[in-house]
Amino acid sequence: MLAQNDPDALYRNRASIDSARSAAAIWEARLKSDAREFDAAWKLARVCYWLGNHEAQENMRRTALERGITAARQAVSVHDDRPEGHFWIAANMGTLAESFGLRQGLKYRGEIKSELETVLRLDPGFQKGSADRALGRWYLKVPGLFGGSDKKSEEHLRKSLTYDNNSTVSHFFLAETLFDLNRDTEAIEELKKVLAVPTDPEWEAEDREYKQKSTELLKQKQK
Repeated sequence: MLAQNDPDALYRNRASIDSARSAAAIWEARLKSDAREFDAAWKLARVCYWLGNHEAQENMRRTALERGITAARQAVSVHDDRPEGHFWIAANMGTLAESFGLRQGLKYRGEIKSELETVLRLDPGFQKGSADRALGRWYLKVPGLFGGSDKKSEEHLRKSLTYDNNSTVSHFFLAETLFDLNRDTEAIEELKKVLAVPTDPEWEAEDREYKQKSTELLKQKQK
């Protein structure tokens, strides 16, 4: 049974949207009590990222992501020399950029890249290569005219896998990049790796989602 006043336990159960919302409310309250509580700030940003990807209504997703950016900026204002705030600024902005149209993408593209490069400078192995993983996504999604590059996307994603070769997210993102490069055979192998790697208890919710996405994409590509 979850401790209802333990936001870390609630966050671990984030596959339940109500649990994620409860965690966010606790960290929000702590941050209101002390605007310089670093852990509350970056953890609020992290759970807002989850909510921004999983709330049913578009306006709720957008509100969560914008709150996540604000919370992550608070974390950076307390500890500019730590990677957490910088990373979650970029993550929340990245979902806004992908989910809410070209204008949002162009608005945030420079800051997303800058924040991820800051994470690489501070701690390249943060969260098992998350900054390289996110930069790989950035280079895939941003048009070439504005700095995007499938080649650089592949480079960053392969670098992220040197920190965690069992990352379902990195293998899935690499598959998408390889499909974009018309290297379908390699891409399909990456999707198969997503299905083969063990689930990470810390990222079980994400692993389940990316295994499901890989199953669906394999069905499309192998018709």
